Amino acid sequence: MPLLELQDLSVGYRPHRPVVDGVSLTVRRGETLGLLGESGSGKSTIGHAIVGLVRPSGGRILFRGEDIAGTRRRELSRHLQIVFQDPHGSLNPSRTVGSTLAEPLRVVARLPRRAAEQRVAAVLDRVGLPPAAATRHPGAFSGGQLQRIAIARALVLEPELVVCDEPTSALDLSVQAQVLNLLLDLQQQLGLSYLFISHDIDVVRFFCHRVVVLRGGRVAEQVPTARRTS
Repeated sequence: MPLLELQDLSVGYRPHRPVVDGVSLTVRRGETLGLLGESGSGKSTIGHAIVGLVRPSGGRILFRGEDIAGTRRRELSRHLQIVFQDPHGSLNPSRTVGSTLAEPLRVVARLPRRAAEQRVAAVLDRVGLPPAAATRHPGAFSGGQLQRIAIARALVLEPELVVCDEPTSALDLSVQAQVLNLLLDLQQQLGLSYLFISHDIDVVRFFCHRVVVLRGGRVAEQVPTARRTS
């Protein structure tokens, strides 16, 4: 059984004009599936539907065999998380990093304060940042460091699958490579599955095990890459 399966998924913001039109795909445990397509092809909308940010208009989203389409975001967040393209826009500049990372631990996992602080320190260490980063605000960090913080936020509830929505496209090339290598290391350490959304075919070939190509909200083709699952 795949970890995640989309069956004939459709999402539309206007009647009779679907952004995503009958998409079917699977993601296996420990696998990275790439979603490749031009702007407007529906790839980000698929990612948002999986994590509960938008509601599908048709089809099914199966996670571990159960249909989760329409499930509340908070209920999904223990198992499914997302890293957005722009870390500047996805982190609240008025809150410390520690406060941002601890919030889902308090609200969703209901951890006591000390346990939440320990989890925050551990996840910051996993992404290569010191514990002192928890006391600082997002404005004190570079773009690459902010994306590491965004990855830490996605991992703090220990999910099984992470949607990576163009996570390196706003970064310089050298920083892109560092973030991609970090994601690979985390996948090996934690057994994560990724749905990796991108318009960059070279990045997808390097990072993903298989690729689904989208055109006009529909699957155009599915192909393997040079990377193989272990």
